[in-house]
Order: sequence, then C-alpha cells, then structure tokens
Amino acid sequence: MQLASVAASLPGRVSRLDRAWLAIACILVLLLALTPTQAEASLIFTARALLGVAPFLVLSAGIAAYAKATGAEHLIARAFQGHVLMMVPVAAAVGALSPFCSCGVIPIIAALLAVGVPLAPVMAFWLASPLMDPSMFLMTTGTLGLGFALAKTAAALGVGLLGGFGIHLLQRRGLLTEGLREGVGNGGCGGAKIRNPKAVVWRFWDEPARRTTFVSGATDTLLFLGKWLILAFLLESLMLAYIPAETVARFAGGDGLLQVVGAAFVGIPAYLNGYAALPLVSGLMTQGMGGGVAMTFLIAGGVTSIPAAIAVWAVARPPVFAAYIGFAVAGAIASGLLYGLA
Repeated sequence: MQLASVAASLPGRVSRLDRAWLAIACILVLLLALTPTQAEASLIFTARALLGVAPFLVLSAGIAAYAKATGAEHLIARAFQGHVLMMVPVAAAVGALSPFCSCGVIPIIAALLAVGVPLAPVMAFWLASPLMDPSMFLMTTGTLGLGFALAKTAAALGVGLLGGFGIHLLQRRGLLTEGLREGVGNGGCGGAKIRNPKAVVWRFWDEPARRTTFVSGATDTLLFLGKWLILAFLLESLMLAYIPAETVARFAGGDGLLQVVGAAFVGIPAYLNGYAALPLVSGLMTQGMGGGVAMTFLIAGGVTSIPAAIAVWAVARPPVFAAYIGFAVAGAIASGLLYGLA
C-alpha cells in the first residue's frame, strides 16, 4: 500500500520539479555514467563561463529588482497616451526597456486592449518587449559582445515599429478592428499597472516592504538566470565537443537569404529561453554560424517560440495572432539580413 501511494504521487512530484534543474541533473548523471572525462570538462567549462558573465548576471538582477522595488513598471502606462502615430515609437522603446518576457507581457497586453488603447502601439510594445530589456542587454553584452547587444536592441525597436505601423496601415483599410478574443478579461492583477498607475518611489530603501521586495526580486532573478545559464553552458560544452565546426559552417555559415530565412523558422520550435539561447548562439558562432543568422534566430525565437505563441493565441483573435507571427518573422529576417550586411 505504501509503495502504491508513493507511485501514485510520483507524477505530481515530478511535475513540480523545475525543468531547468531537472535537465541539468539528468545531463550530469548521464555524463558521469557514460563519459566521466567529458563530465569533468563540461563542469570546468560551465564554471569558467559563469565566472565570466558573473558581473553582468549580478548587475542584471540588481536592475530588475530595482525596477520592481521602486514600482518603475507603472511608467508603462505613460507610453500609451497621445496620437497613435506618436504612441507607436514610444511604445516600441518602452517595450525594449521593460522587464517583461514574451509570456509575462500577456496580462499587460490584455489590460491595454481592454481599456481601449489602440492595437497599433500595443503591437509595437508586444513585439519589442520580449526581445530586449536591461537584463537581456547586459547578458547579451557578456556573451556576444557590446556590438551585438546594441544591434539586437536596434532590431527589437525595428520589429516593434514594423508591427505597430503595419497594424496602423491594416486598420486604415478596415482590418484587425478587434484585438482580444471574446471572454478575455482585462489583464487581472498584471493589468492593474495599466488601469491604476502608481507613483514611482525611486528611494525604495526608505520603506521596509520595498527593501524586502528588492532582496526577494534580486534573489529570484539570480536563481532564474543562473539555472538557465548553467543549462546553456552545459549544452554549449557538449555542442563544442561533439558537433564538428564544419557541420555548423556548412548549414549556418554565412548570411545568405536561405540561411537567414531558415534561422527564422528554426527559431520557432527550437527557442526555449532568451537567456539560455545566448551561450548556445555564442558557441555556434564560434563554430562558424553567421552573425546575421544568429541575429535572426534570437529575434524570431524570442517572439514566436512555442510557449509565447500559445500565450498570444489564448488572448488574441486569430487575425491578430497571424499578424503578430507575420511581423515577427518578417522583422527577424530583415534584422538578420541587415546585420549580415553591416
């Protein structure tokens, strides 16, 4: 009876395990069992890589925690005031600076559309937000260099502008007049930042509750980024050890149209986490992947990955969902081609 009870509860326990830590443990167990030498080499590689990005990791966590403790997220509401054509570039810029992932931004989007904000600036914010934020910029700088980080920031803004102005043109032709599906709420607790924006308290350390928020936010961010980076560096070590550089160069080398377009569509199923993708792309570039191909993969994957796409599909009407995917893929391809030329 006791054995049956444990077996019955096992699926629930496994489902509560963190996927990243579980994957790390499985990889290390397999390596230790099959090739202890590679296990040691992968651990050394991962430790050195983590030390290399540690300053960026700590600074990223500090910035994210500061934004949460001060309530700077409430500034988002100010980006959606004024004429539509003026809101689009402001919304794209705010999206590229706001600390929201592709799934976490969904409640904000629902609230914006529910309170009557035009779809054009919302789409600009929607597309730019998962591609870049202060933490992502620092981590991109640490793994791929400042030049690539600046180019990815420009690409995030460009994709946001493409989507925002593209939606505006479509709406002038009478298309995409409704954004949300029937029955979708107004964003829940995440939408409160939009409906009832509060004052930002820059000197958060004067309030005990905000100090607690800062500490917990920094800890959560460090753990979140840390686990994905450990997994990514482990995978990078295996990729460098077992995937010949000539193979990568053959399929992803150069920045031709076919390679760039291929990277846009590969990014949809293959991209799991923006922070984990950075070391993997860095390893592929070391083996011969073109810079434009890497840029396209990161841009397309960040917006159209399967988890993000499912979240968008849940709240957006099918024509809006199609526009979201279309603008994301087109913007990613354009970004890759332009970066390859530059």
